[in-house]
Amino acid sequence: MAKQKTVFECSSCGYSTSRWLGNCPSCKSWNTFSEVLKEDSASSSKTGHRARVSASDHKKPEVRLLDDINMDETRRESTGLEEFDRVLGGGLVTGSFVLLGGDPGVGKSTLALQVASARPDLVILYCSGEESAGQIRQRAGRMNVSSPKLHIYTETDITRIEQACNNVEPDLLIIDSIQTVYRPEIASMPGTVAQIRECAGLLMRLAKLRMLTTLVIGHVTKEGDLAGPRVLEHMVDAVLQFEGDKQLNYRLLRTLKNRFGRTNEVGVFEMNESGLRNVSNPSELFLSGFTEGISGNAAACILEGNRSIILEVQALVAPASYGTPQRTASGFDHRRLSLLIAVLEKRLGFRFNDKDVFLNIAGGLKIHDTASDLAIVSALISSYIDKAVPAKTLLIGEVGLGAEIRQVGGLENRIREASKSGFKKIIVPKPGIAIPGVEINVQALSTLQEVNRVLFGNG
Repeated sequence: MAKQKTVFECSSCGYSTSRWLGNCPSCKSWNTFSEVLKEDSASSSKTGHRARVSASDHKKPEVRLLDDINMDETRRESTGLEEFDRVLGGGLVTGSFVLLGGDPGVGKSTLALQVASARPDLVILYCSGEESAGQIRQRAGRMNVSSPKLHIYTETDITRIEQACNNVEPDLLIIDSIQTVYRPEIASMPGTVAQIRECAGLLMRLAKLRMLTTLVIGHVTKEGDLAGPRVLEHMVDAVLQFEGDKQLNYRLLRTLKNRFGRTNEVGVFEMNESGLRNVSNPSELFLSGFTEGISGNAAACILEGNRSIILEVQALVAPASYGTPQRTASGFDHRRLSLLIAVLEKRLGFRFNDKDVFLNIAGGLKIHDTASDLAIVSALISSYIDKAVPAKTLLIGEVGLGAEIRQVGGLENRIREASKSGFKKIIVPKPGIAIPGVEINVQALSTLQEVNRVLFGNG
């Protein structure tokens, strides 16, 4: 019988010690140590080692020259969902290990089931530890999806999942979710750092040695970490973040890491009763409620990967009701907002010390592109003086501390997107750009003072 010993393990980072500690020496977290049972090294070499390397018994890797490796070994397979393929860089690479994360209830399982049913020619094994087979069948019926080669397996024991892979020999393995599966040889509960690390290690070996494409779902914890304290992100080939407000109909699939393509790519989906629908023109979606002629509204164009998205910026500047004025930003960094307000105060003479400022990116999208600075500043000025930005005008540019308008990347793609969306005038940083065949008035300016004069007739 295997000998066991008691150790104390940190639930945040996995650091283990022979005695309980109040503060973790590794991650500095407090009160995170719990008692777990582990096999000693002697017994694990006799009993546990075989289970640990069972995935490697299928095929032994060989030492090969770089020039002798066939590129067909890294071929891509389309998922059948256009936006999903865009985020992955063209589809799932054979043998890749992909982590799909997001908040509970955002639609990860729905997306995974649609991916599983979009390719009826592939053999797919869908392993769920959160739903019964009947629940999955009911959700599939509600989404009106089916596939003759889709196998459902409701199991959480990772060794039995491996045996199912041996029997089914799937082209795609889906695990829903990594927090529910466990290895019997480890005494800790499913979802702990030790279990996640060991189960992910086995799945990674399955993916690489058998060339089995694996999609693993992971939940975001209350600390904001994906599938635990960042124990998986370095192991997987791609990390996809599925996000969106549950009260809204759209969802964003964002690439945080991708060894086979671009990062920061974004796919847009619309959630409806039958599942997720691809949104090929997100600018149309985010501008659907845009109302011109209202002060505080402006249009910005951000770049996500190689995709340009036009969206609406809403600002409201109102007299402060209390002693300390409020600075509230939804979908935008509030520290960046404070910086832009300081530039307006210092360089253009606007006084915000007795004003409440509210900023909202319409549609709930969270943006980080500094090219939206000019649109945000224009919306603030518009609300401050209660005068609307001219109709069909798009603003692109980063704002510097000296009120200068700085160059941004992807200007040609942004202008082409503005032309397709029906804008007649676009303000960009100097020296500007001329694009043959694009009929749009491009005006290049260098300072916020010039923008204030051109848009509102001030200065």
